[in-house]
Amino acid sequence: MDEAMNLIDELNREHIAEIAGDKNVPDFQAGDTLKVNVKVKEGTRERIQAYEGVCIARSGTGLNASFTVRKISYGEGVERVFPVYSPLVDSIEVVRRGRVRRAKLYYLRGLTGKAARITERRTARKVADNDAVAAKPAKEAPQTETAEAATPTEGGAE
Repeated sequence: MDEAMNLIDELNREHIAEIAGDKNVPDFQAGDTLKVNVKVKEGTRERIQAYEGVCIARSGTGLNASFTVRKISYGEGVERVFPVYSPLVDSIEVVRRGRVRRAKLYYLRGLTGKAARITERRTARKVADNDAVAAKPAKEAPQTETAEAATPTEGGAE
């Protein structure tokens, strides 16, 4: 029995690798703000449309995995369910990580305005990025001072 389950899992992984190909699916969860680029066919043209909102649920595993994204459009709440490995989903980008204590955020449907906000999750990677940004201005500051010091000398030489 265990061997059969392992075989099925292995086949699912191979099929996902085959379908996903070069598509990079980021690690995200409920509460994260996502930008999903969706392929939209209008007549003979095909274009990519961005759909940005809060992921309120993830469900399923493997090929059947899907997620629900909620956004407010012209004052109305709009939810859309995307299969993770759908060929219509061009790419998924995590805009910001949210800190929530639930796997399903269906309670957001009843909230409006500031009550529906989700606090941002702080990560160690974010701190490392801030340190790198803080280090760059420190290096640039002496160059700026050197340029300022050179300007009065030039003015005095005239």
